[in-house]
Amino acid sequence: MSSSAFPSAPRAFTLSDFDFELPPELIAQHPVAERSGSRLLDGSSPTVVNRIFHELPGLLKSGDLLVFNDTKVVKARIFGEKASGGKLELLIERVLPGHEVVAHMKVSKKPLLGGKMFMAGGARNGGFDAVLLGRWPDANGQLFHLKLSDEPHVLMEKHGVVPLPPYIERPAGTADHADTQEDAERYQTVFARAPGAVAAPTAALHFDEGVLAALAAQGVQTASVTLHVGAGTFQPVKTENIADHTMHREWYEVPEATQQAIAACKARGGQVLAVGTTTVRTLESWAKSGQASGDTQIFITPGFEFKVVDHLITNFHLPKSTLMMLVSAFAGYEHIMGLYRHAIANQYRFFSYGDAMLLSRTD
Repeated sequence: MSSSAFPSAPRAFTLSDFDFELPPELIAQHPVAERSGSRLLDGSSPTVVNRIFHELPGLLKSGDLLVFNDTKVVKARIFGEKASGGKLELLIERVLPGHEVVAHMKVSKKPLLGGKMFMAGGARNGGFDAVLLGRWPDANGQLFHLKLSDEPHVLMEKHGVVPLPPYIERPAGTADHADTQEDAERYQTVFARAPGAVAAPTAALHFDEGVLAALAAQGVQTASVTLHVGAGTFQPVKTENIADHTMHREWYEVPEATQQAIAACKARGGQVLAVGTTTVRTLESWAKSGQASGDTQIFITPGFEFKVVDHLITNFHLPKSTLMMLVSAFAGYEHIMGLYRHAIANQYRFFSYGDAMLLSRTD
């Protein structure tokens, strides 16, 4: 597989340029039976090919390098109540030292500074308590700083549920968007290692042990990065002038071993394939800043100059999303919009539990 160009005429893009009509029935509500049994829209050349994901190893060459995001989705969504009895919900975005966390809060009226919240029944009833320390400084003013009564990861594993995306619905009788056993298993990659994400790096959900073994047999090497996907990934862009949008902040790390693997791949003439937009954002943040770890707010739109990634495996994204802008920057706007029209016409499944596509960087 070689990188191909899909040139677009220079233009100033607006939010409306990344809109499209998606039939609701194409939004996948459940994963396919087998991870690698999902469809793969091969858009790596101008000739579009419909494939099955388990065909991927045959499209790569010995010496190529696949880079995964090894973040692990945590059960970050927890229900509770205020001292007044008012119901509330926390979505823990980030764990800090000293049992402190940064979280989104869904409640009719915010508790006062220093107010105690009783989560999962409260500490006296087998749950835990959370105290509001104040607002957390972020671009959109939606995050809160809290102190929990015990170690956050332990509490989330015991009392939390998988924070499914807002477009995945579950039957009446369950908590709003509550997870199922299927979600607990399948909304997680087979190589998840580092707890901290509130959303899965969904392009990696298609990989199973069979595909990984076939890639190794093909001589394709693998490496990993970490980016803890935050809830901001679902935040809509509200400004028609996309330059006015402020990206959410996420923590990333590019290990030394991965840096060396990328350098070796480039030296031997191999191709670097990013599995998912989170991996792209991680690698290009590192290339742009020179920092191997830290927070990133990188916003990739058409005109961005990619330094590391040659090919991308990704799912299909929401209309008007920053991820639509990223893939358009990567593979060319006209090519991407054509692929999306093809996907809709051919009944591909969209979003987190949906199908995948393979893209090459436009030069």
